[in-house]
Amino acid sequence: MKGPDRAHRGPAEVPIDMDMLLTTIECVPGKRVTRVIGLVRGNTVRARHIGRDIMAGLRNLVGGEINEYTKMIAEAREESLDRLAAQAAANGANAVLGIRFITSEVMEGAAELLAYGTAVWLEDE
Repeated sequence: MKGPDRAHRGPAEVPIDMDMLLTTIECVPGKRVTRVIGLVRGNTVRARHIGRDIMAGLRNLVGGEINEYTKMIAEAREESLDRLAAQAAANGANAVLGIRFITSEVMEGAAELLAYGTAVWLEDE
């Protein structure tokens, strides 16, 4: 992901280069990897909230999207990507390739969302 919609600061107040490329693909057309920096990751753990659970339960009765959980997952995804980008920037990368997401339950009612990828330095071909 690229552009002004990315956060300006990571969890350790490391400036994130607004031109950092975050992508799920392994190769970027017109670019070449000149240095592989290594694995980077960012994670967050989110717990359900009683208010959201009540609204979700009501929505479950009538059907449809559970907006409260959709928003929570979107926030968790962005936070984990911000943390991944902060780690990549701190290690001197200008891109992260092959980004993947994993979720796991850490306790009842709480889940971890982990983003990981390979930090690299890209240059034009």
